[in-house]
Amino acid sequence: MDLRHLKYFLAIVDAGSFSKAAQKLFVAQPSLSQQIANLEFELKTKLLLRSAQGIMPTAAGSILYRHARQILRQVDQIGSDVRKDGGSEAGPVAIGLPTTMAAILGAPLFERARKSFPGIRLQIVDGLSGHIDEMLSQGQLDLALLFRDAESRGMSVIPLFDEEFYLVGRYRFPREPREAGCPLAMLANVPRVAPSPGSAWRPMIERTFQREGVDLNIIADIDSVETSLAIANGGSASTILPAAALARRTPDLRAVIRRIVGPTMSRPTSLCRSHVLPVSAAALAMRKLIVTLVGELHASGKWPGIRLRPPPDLTTLADTGGSPAAFERE
Repeated sequence: MDLRHLKYFLAIVDAGSFSKAAQKLFVAQPSLSQQIANLEFELKTKLLLRSAQGIMPTAAGSILYRHARQILRQVDQIGSDVRKDGGSEAGPVAIGLPTTMAAILGAPLFERARKSFPGIRLQIVDGLSGHIDEMLSQGQLDLALLFRDAESRGMSVIPLFDEEFYLVGRYRFPREPREAGCPLAMLANVPRVAPSPGSAWRPMIERTFQREGVDLNIIADIDSVETSLAIANGGSASTILPAAALARRTPDLRAVIRRIVGPTMSRPTSLCRSHVLPVSAAALAMRKLIVTLVGELHASGKWPGIRLRPPPDLTTLADTGGSPAAFERE
């Protein structure tokens, strides 16, 4: 077994296809297939299976994937440290961001990392939170923002903030300050589109309405934030969205945006690290940078609708803002 075999294997699993991996690696597909066959022969086990979703690792392949990812990252780190005369803040760091938060944090994070840590090769992956969680658990990511506030086996958690939810719809509200928000009781039986049951915040919406005895009338399952906003803007149904989804709303949005109160609806968000991968100095630097940057974006009013948790002691991270009213208008 050599590093080239491991690199090829990771590329195939990440791409989910021999042909896509071959294009990325600039290797002929027959040659790539032969290399994997040699690897399976050497390890005396099947590593990959074809499925309707593409190429998937077997149980043995998943184990190899975790080890290979860690080995290749360590090799990259060795090269970076030697080139930097032992400097530590260099090398690859992969960070997962839920789609709604990537729009706010992604570009500022890239710009700050490029300026402060030019030796770090940053990879930002955005997607549904469930997919980000799975990638982190499998060692495909060094860090991720996830909607949780408690540690679990094999994962360290730094609670960052609680994100509030807002009603978006074409409604006439009583003459009251916008800061008063929209009482949950007013939303009984109102036609609403919501993300599918497997999404990150659909269960929270259902539990809140059920606990408060308010009838929830969901007429369609819509996972796209843009589509949900367009429907709410058209007036045929409302939607409930987290603060991050509204931070970059389009100028032509005519729908009313009101914070839900009585009770408020919010979800915790934490910076998470899987124990599958060791903490490199580069990953540690990015952890500190993310904590600092979230606080700065909130304080500047660019990320309203969140309640910051007490800031962690940035010196211990190796061990293990704006008003919500900024959204509201009629």
